[in-house]
Amino acid sequence: MVERFAIQNHTLCPSPEGTVFYYYNVDSEEKEFIQKAFDIDEHSLASALDVDEVARFEFEEEGHTLIWKSPTPLILADISSLNIMSIGFFVRKDKLIIISNKKLPNLPTKPPLPLVNLSDVIFFFQYHIIRNFTEHLKIIKLMSREIQEKINTSMQNEYLLQMFHLSEILTFYLEALNANQKSLTKFQNYLFVKAIPCDEDFLGDLLIETEQAAKQAEIYSEIFASLMDARASIINNNMNVLIKNLTMINIIFLPLNLIASIGGMSEFSMMTQGIPWPLSYGAFSLAMVLIGWVTYRFVTRLENKQKK
Repeated sequence: MVERFAIQNHTLCPSPEGTVFYYYNVDSEEKEFIQKAFDIDEHSLASALDVDEVARFEFEEEGHTLIWKSPTPLILADISSLNIMSIGFFVRKDKLIIISNKKLPNLPTKPPLPLVNLSDVIFFFQYHIIRNFTEHLKIIKLMSREIQEKINTSMQNEYLLQMFHLSEILTFYLEALNANQKSLTKFQNYLFVKAIPCDEDFLGDLLIETEQAAKQAEIYSEIFASLMDARASIINNNMNVLIKNLTMINIIFLPLNLIASIGGMSEFSMMTQGIPWPLSYGAFSLAMVLIGWVTYRFVTRLENKQKK
């Protein structure tokens, strides 16, 4: 699909005559059209649609190309939607062609800077991408806290695997942000060398925000890595507590099973012959409860001595 925009009154407005083309969910026919209409080679087009492509900046005679990394559209409560995609910015003469696998969500109607030329439009999209990264990092932090609360009482590996997945995602985010920062620095140098007019102050802010987002992702990644062993230990400890409780129950019932199996109900009835059965069996039940209580107190006292 394609959306076409024009720069009007320092903002980006939909227009069938606009010079800004945004392609997303590109099919094979659109790929062929883009290559022919805008003189974009097959390799550059594939780079904009390749998830594993590294962010970079290239300039040629017909224009310049900027490949950036962007977070994918987020689906709430779905960890798998936290991912990275590539997005390509191709400047060809007086046209800007933007290509991505998926559409960037929630593009603001009011740009953060007055749009004057195509470079400002690129800054506008990059600003939105950085904001998406920041929002994703906040969501990852919230998801981590929620999973941590479940890990504290869990005895399964499900939530621990989710933590591993979040840690892996943070690594991808950190790599993408660092690559974006390097490509944006090269783009800045190109604009200065070619004396292409742009909002230098806003470009500087973009570099700072990209660096801050990368630093935030790095901090989160280090915290996840350092706490991963502790979270695994929590699950192991929960399992040990469960095994200890089951063992205590088994110890309490062991002498009771032994007494019941040795005497048996037929032998007990013979030994208590002449005594009303409600009394005999009542006394037997009371004795079993008493033995179980004594065994429990004995086991807990041993446990307390070991703790001391």
